[in-house]
Parts: sequence; C-alpha cells; structure tokens
Amino acid sequence: MTFDIAVIGGGSAGLSVAAAAAQFGQTVVLFEKDAMGGDCLNTGCVPSKAMLAAAKAAEAHRKSDGFGIAGHEPGVDFAAVMAHVLRVIAAIAPHDSQARFESLGVKVVRAHAKFIGPQTLEAGGDTYEARRIVIATGSRAGVPPIPGLEAVPFFTNESIFRNTVLPSHLIIIGGGPIGLEMAQAHRRLGSQVTVLEAQEPLGRDDPELAAVVIEALRHEGVAIKAQARIERVDKTAGGVRIQLAGDERIVGSHLLVAAGRKANVDGLNLEAAGIAFTAKGITVDGLLRSSNRHVYAAGDVAGGLQFTHVAGHHAGLIIRHILFRQRTKLREDAMPWVTYTDPELAHVGLTEAQARARYGRRASVLRQDFAGNDRAQTGREAKGFVKVMAGPRGRILGASIVGAQAGEQIAFWSLAISQGLKLSQVAQTVLPYPTLAEAGKRAAVSHYAGLAGSSLVRGVIAFLKLWG
Repeated sequence: MTFDIAVIGGGSAGLSVAAAAAQFGQTVVLFEKDAMGGDCLNTGCVPSKAMLAAAKAAEAHRKSDGFGIAGHEPGVDFAAVMAHVLRVIAAIAPHDSQARFESLGVKVVRAHAKFIGPQTLEAGGDTYEARRIVIATGSRAGVPPIPGLEAVPFFTNESIFRNTVLPSHLIIIGGGPIGLEMAQAHRRLGSQVTVLEAQEPLGRDDPELAAVVIEALRHEGVAIKAQARIERVDKTAGGVRIQLAGDERIVGSHLLVAAGRKANVDGLNLEAAGIAFTAKGITVDGLLRSSNRHVYAAGDVAGGLQFTHVAGHHAGLIIRHILFRQRTKLREDAMPWVTYTDPELAHVGLTEAQARARYGRRASVLRQDFAGNDRAQTGREAKGFVKVMAGPRGRILGASIVGAQAGEQIAFWSLAISQGLKLSQVAQTVLPYPTLAEAGKRAAVSHYAGLAGSSLVRGVIAFLKLWG
C-alpha cells in the first residue's frame, strides 16, 4: 500500500499532521498501537489539569475565610475525583478518535509500525510505503537507576490517574513540573506528600520565581527535599521505604516516579531507514528532517522541548514544508512553558540570567508585583510578580510570570516576542481594567519612568511651551 504521508504515533503531533494532510487531499496512513490521543490526552496534560482543578476546588473551601465565607475542611471522595478525571478524558476523546480521523479520510492502523526500508514500514503483517514519513511516537516516563526500584511497585504519569485510593503518604521522586503538580494536587486532596529532588526543584526556571512556587507548596504542607541523594528503595508491608544519604529514611504508602522522560525510539528499527538518533531522540535539522530526508520527527521524540504545544507547532512546520516547500525553521526563542501549580509559573524567551549573559548592561529587567495590581487584590491573589527582559532599544527578549493565571498571561508575551515587539508598543497598548495582564503593561511602562526627570526631556517641554 502506497501513501503520500505515513504518520507513526497518534498523539498531538501525529494527529495534527494527519488531519492537516488529509484535509489538503493527501493520502495518509496513521499508525497507533495504543490509545488514540497519546500521552497528553490519556496520561498527561488533560488528566493532570483535571485533577489539579478538583484539588483547587477543595482548597477553595479551606481558604474562603478571607472573603467573609466560613472556611472548612472539605470532604474529599478521591474515587469520585478520579471519576471526574476520566469524564474529562472521555469528553475530549472523540476529537482524537479513530472514527473522526477515518471520517477525514485517514487510514488508521492500530498496530506497531517499524521501518524495513528508507520509505517502507511494516505493521500488523502488512507493508506500507510513503513519499514522506513523520515519526511522532512521543516519550514515556524515565525510570532512574536506583537500587531496589525495580522490585517496588510505583506510579508514573502513565498509571497515577488510574489510582482510585487516596495515598496516605505519597513519596514523589522528581521535583520538576510533573512532580510538583502532582504533589500539590494530592496534598490538597488529603495526602501527606514528600518530594525528593536530586538537584533543585523547578531547576529549569528562574530561581526567583521557582522559590515562590516552592514556598507556596511548603506552606500547604508538602515536604520538599532538594539535593536529595537516594541510596536505595525497598518495599515494606505498608508501602515503600526510601533510604537517603546520611542514614535518613522516609516511609510512605505509595511512590510516584517523575524523574524525566525518555524518547520512544525503541522498536522502530530506525537503522533500516538510515535514521540517526541518540538517547534524547531522533536527530533533526531546523526543518525537523532526520538524516533520512524523507523522514521527519515531531514532538517529544524530536529531542527538544517536551510540551504538547511544541508538538503541535512541529506538526505545522512539517506540513508547510512537505506540502508547500516552505522552509520555515523551528524557533524555540518564542516557545512558552507553564507549570500549573497554584501559583502558576510561566516563561517565554530569555530568562534574566540568559539576558544578562548575552547583553550585559544593555539588558533591562523590569518587574511588577501583583501586590500593586487591583484585580489581584480583589481575588486575594496578590502573591507573585511579572518579570520582563528587554534588550537594546527596548526589544522584548523574554518574560517570566509567577502568580494567578500566569499561563494565560504569558500568551501576550509569546506574541510580543514572536513578532519582535518593543516595550514602547506594549506600553501603548490599551488593556481592560481591572485585569492581571495590566501588571505586565506596568512593567513595560516602568522602562520609561526615568524620562520624567530627564533634563533633555524637560528642556523639550519648556521649548514647546514657548509656542503656546
């Protein structure tokens, strides 16, 4: 069977490529051996945010005193919470379903696909050839080489959302976004939680903003141990025991491993197609082509940033190149990311440290606390701040936000950076009042605060006054 485009993987990137190609009249075959929708729908973004929403609802009961409403400890039915998570998945699933894609004209093959030649695949005993092939197999939870871990039952993001019994004490290995999101969700739903991070929690983010999130979680009762050296993991009668360096032991009822991701390249037989890859994923150029120019990689398996929106962006670039020969290259400088804790942490572009390193004294770092934002005060969400990095002539280089709805607010700055906007353009933008986004505009306006005291500016004003 011969097709214009073959797609391996039915997650965000693969589905986007398949849908777009089919709608442009291309013949498309899509291979997916597991659930349609991939990690994001079934074990990642969607279930985690649904669980966080339930946890936030529980926390609202505890913290309503400040609004004049009697707060109380909520009754949490953990099994019902997880049923809510499954309902959310089910509500979204039809959009990613086999039936929908077949209605678009895509041939969907529910089997594992592997290469048997540069442009030839085998799946379910059949052979398929394609003019172009897109590998979008995603990634899976990485399992660190900790002694004893292989003999201990543990959750990953691929299994935690099928659990219906509230852990009495959940130990989490990994203090990145997944680990801290699940830590806060389980703590708010009634679990004791301990997070063990080998380096620094949220180590990829600006440490000043990360500290706000970490402090908030600790205030809620999450124990977070940085620079934790795990020597061994053992199974106990009641759960699991973690042996740390220095004879410290932590005993819990359940264990979640959230210590990074591993690209899904196993079993693809990439060597048969002459496709180069490493432990991080498939090696690609700026157009997301592999060493085999007929084959592209998109999403997590391409070895870059591992986010659903990045996978979707990859899909768009690949379609534009395959169908229209547009050589639009991947730009990661305008790629945002968000950690959906409460408060949220969002970032796009250069961090403060990166801006200082690249531009030195020519870099401007502007800051506006939410304590000075009227909308934040009305909702008792005044903790956090906006930090904006700008280069010479006021060009926006990056933005970092920690606070309520930071993930929504970062969209404005993603647009600004992608379009090469300057602080002056943001400062002149009219925003509705009261909104949290005004904090970002005030940060931009602060760049020009010194003009009021400038002797040159005052001289110009005095000169203009002479003309009436």
